[in-house]
Amino acid sequence: MRDLLLIFALALGAALVVGAAGALLLRRLRRASITVHLYVLLATTVLAVVGGVVVVAEEMFLSRHDLEVVLITVAAAAAVSVAIGGHSGRRLAAAAVWADQARQRERQLEKGRRDLVAWVSHDLRTPLAGLRAMAEALEDGVVHDPETVGDYHRRIRVETDRMTRLVDDLFELSRINAGALRLSLTAVPLGEVVSDALASTAPLAAARGIRLVAAESGWPTVVASEPELARVVGNLLLNAVRYTPEDGTVRIEAGRERDAAWLAVTDTCGGIPTADLPRLFDVAFRGEPARTPGQAGGGGSASGGLGLAIVHGLVEAHGGRVDVANIGGGCRFVVRLTAAAPA
Repeated sequence: MRDLLLIFALALGAALVVGAAGALLLRRLRRASITVHLYVLLATTVLAVVGGVVVVAEEMFLSRHDLEVVLITVAAAAAVSVAIGGHSGRRLAAAAVWADQARQRERQLEKGRRDLVAWVSHDLRTPLAGLRAMAEALEDGVVHDPETVGDYHRRIRVETDRMTRLVDDLFELSRINAGALRLSLTAVPLGEVVSDALASTAPLAAARGIRLVAAESGWPTVVASEPELARVVGNLLLNAVRYTPEDGTVRIEAGRERDAAWLAVTDTCGGIPTADLPRLFDVAFRGEPARTPGQAGGGGSASGGLGLAIVHGLVEAHGGRVDVANIGGGCRFVVRLTAAAPA
């Protein structure tokens, strides 16, 4: 019995020495990656067993040959234990990190949905209240003169168009997020799409005294779905016009780099806060000033903060990329798509 207690004490002492060294090493490596921590922990556990076996074997007065056999056996078991434990531990650590990232993404998506509902509700409440007031005034005969009646009818139509655009944006965004977007890819002349978008944006730009400048040549042909590409270009132009001060300039140009084509929309909005740049394509994000109706020119609040999110989703659906950066006095959006092969 005394021999067994002695063996236990010797093995425990050796294991404690190794465990203390491992704990000290883990403390020094507390800023290291989880993989490093995992391997240090495994090595400490295995070396504690090896240390106990070696100390006990020495005290048992084994022959040199027998001691070598014991050490080789323990070393082989230790190597297998570290290898299998490390592989399994890395998989478990990766799964834990992935699960944590998934939870974070889920929380971000849930927050985005709540913000979207809140902001869309806000954007619908104002025009609906105005429509109701004007409809009641017309119904009750509060206004009689033809000029005022005509103005009410015009404003009702304008507010209806704004809400229609908002609903269309919501539907488009839901298709993108649900993966229900089906693209019919063809060779699309980018110059023609830009020309149509400029014609649609010109009235708003003219009303605010904003100059629309387009390159006269260099328009490549891209592989895209024409309706969705038209929406991308139109949203970028409309966003630039809305947030460019009066008498500003919005420039659109394009070019080709090897197998890729690029389209750039540059404005003189004064720049975007650096903290807002990473979130600019998030659903319903418009920056603090833009949340108040009338801050963005041309009734920017009707967009619901969905225009750039739709641009991002449609460009990614095409296998492309959209980036934004501040330049002198404004910002520049650059869309990159696959260029069509020359005819």
